[in-house]
This record gives sequence, C-alpha cells and structure tokens, in this order.
Amino acid sequence: MSAQLFDQAQAIIAEIEAAEPSTPEELEAFRIRYLGGKNVLKPLMGQIRHIPNEQKKSYGQLINKAKQLAAQKYQALKEKIARTAEQAEGQNLDLTAPPEPLELGAMHPLTTTLNRIVRIFERIGFSVAEEREIEDDWHNFTAMNTPEDHPARDMQDTYYLRDVPGMLLRTHTSSVQARVMTTQQPPLRIIAPGRVYRNETISARAHCQFHQVEGLYVDEGVSFADLKQTLLYFARQMFGQHVRIRLRPSYFPFTEPSAEMDVSCFICDAKGCNICKYTGWVEILGCGMVDPAVLENCGIDAKRYSGYAFGMGIERQAMLLYGINDIRLFFENDLRFLQQFRAAF
Repeated sequence: MSAQLFDQAQAIIAEIEAAEPSTPEELEAFRIRYLGGKNVLKPLMGQIRHIPNEQKKSYGQLINKAKQLAAQKYQALKEKIARTAEQAEGQNLDLTAPPEPLELGAMHPLTTTLNRIVRIFERIGFSVAEEREIEDDWHNFTAMNTPEDHPARDMQDTYYLRDVPGMLLRTHTSSVQARVMTTQQPPLRIIAPGRVYRNETISARAHCQFHQVEGLYVDEGVSFADLKQTLLYFARQMFGQHVRIRLRPSYFPFTEPSAEMDVSCFICDAKGCNICKYTGWVEILGCGMVDPAVLENCGIDAKRYSGYAFGMGIERQAMLLYGINDIRLFFENDLRFLQQFRAAF
C-alpha cells in the first residue's frame, strides 16, 4: 500500500514537470488541478495514516515537494504568458492610429469670473491683497466703524468661534482693507478677493458662504468723481462698452456718502426682462467714500487723505454673466453644471 502511494506521488511530480500550459485557460486548469481547493495531492496527503511510521517523514517531504514544484511552475508560467500577451499586443499596435482624446477639465465659473474682475482692476493699478478667513472682531467690525449695537454683529448674521472669544468667520473682505490700512501708509490701491461667511438661510439667491471682491483707494485728493469713473470703467470692461451706470444713495457703516451701483441691463439692452425685473437696470455693487472715522481707526490722517471703497459679490457677477438662476449650483460640484464652462476661460 505504501509503495503504491509513493508511486502515485512520483507520478504527479512527473506530470507537473511535463505540463506546459500556453494559454490563460490552460494555466487556470493547471492551477485547479495541482493548487486548487480540491487538488490531486490532497487525497494522497490524507492517506498518510497508511504509511509506516518510519516512512511518514519521507512521504510528507515528497508531497510537499510536489506542492512547491506546482506553485513555482504556476508562477513562472503566469509571468511567461503575461509577457507573451504584452508582446502580442505591442505587435498589433497601430502606430498610425489617432490617440484617444484626453478629457479636459475646466475652471470653475467663480474662478473665471474672479480672474476677469482681477484683470480689469490690475490694468488700472490695483494690486491684489489677501488675508485670513478667521478674523477678530476689531478688524471685521470695529475698524470698519460698525457700532456695537449694529445688527451685523448679531449671532443671527455672524459665525462666532465658540471656544475663542472675539474671533469669527469674516463676514466681508473689508477686514482685509483694515489690515492693509493698519500696516501700510497711503497711497493704497488694492482689491481684496476672498470667501466670506454669513449665517443665512440657503436658497436660490442666498448662501451661508460666498465670495466677494472689495476695492480700496486711499490717497491725497481722492474724490467721488474718481470712484464713479473707476466703476464706469469696470462696468464697461465687464459687461460691454454700451453699458451705462447709475448710483443710488445708500448706507454702509464704513463709507460716507454711500451708494448702490446699477448697470443698464446688458441682457435686454435696458428694454426690460426678467433679469432686470423689467426696470432696465441691474444692481451689481455697493460703494462710497471711506468714512474718515475708518481712516482714523486704522492710523491714517483723515485730514490729509481721503479714499473710496467698493464691494461686489462674485456669485452675483457670475450669475449675471452666465444667466444662472440658482447660487447653490456653484457649491454642489455637479459635473453636468460645471462642464458647461469648459470654454469659459
């Protein structure tokens, strides 16, 4: 009985040595026969109880040799068949065929709009200033002449840091203006783009996070006429040379006098449409002369210097430029929406 088991094991070793599978299918059959869960060596190993004690060691070694030989040959044949497949694929490669087109991405419409705004103001001497999004109360509110009892300070509008008293997520990029004016002396001519946060209910026209670009120009003899001419230049560069502007009196804590600026509707040529609510005008930004109190708060002599400031929402400009009616689309990362702007930059 034991001699017969030894002969069977030797025969399987001979089979393994002679086997030459040349295709993936033949190789899989080889693996199943000699290495699979029900391989041909398992029954032989189960018969070890019939082997005399003095021969069990040599019998076990013979079965292990067969297993190792099968595993080594399987790995070698697997690599050989893979190389053969690669070579065959290379030989069949048509080098004259056109390449597969690369899937190109696109800039986000907010990035495109921001870049456009920045380029317009850089052409007339404005430089870009950026600062922190987590700001202190003084730079965000007090320096900007915002009274202690102003509604903007209320928890309903501002995100305060719970564990750090006096710190908050900035509600506007005016805080950048405050930091520039407290660290530099006039003449100052900057734009401050960035993300801002307000505790607002998210809807088609409002979001708890959005982006602003604010501008500041401080020097000797700066007048409201300079502000108007700057904004007229911006409007025509942004929306077309035929655009007209109008300034309506308004109120902001940090400017006096203050105004809201409208542009003649470039969608309907001021004839009236749903974008301009059939008025012929579209509001795009707020502006005004920097309040002397703001200059004094930041260490600038208000008797010698004057300045103007303006601010606009980037989402608002993008929605007007591209005819988008829901601000939430900018933050949802929906590829169906974003892929429409591949040619925008």
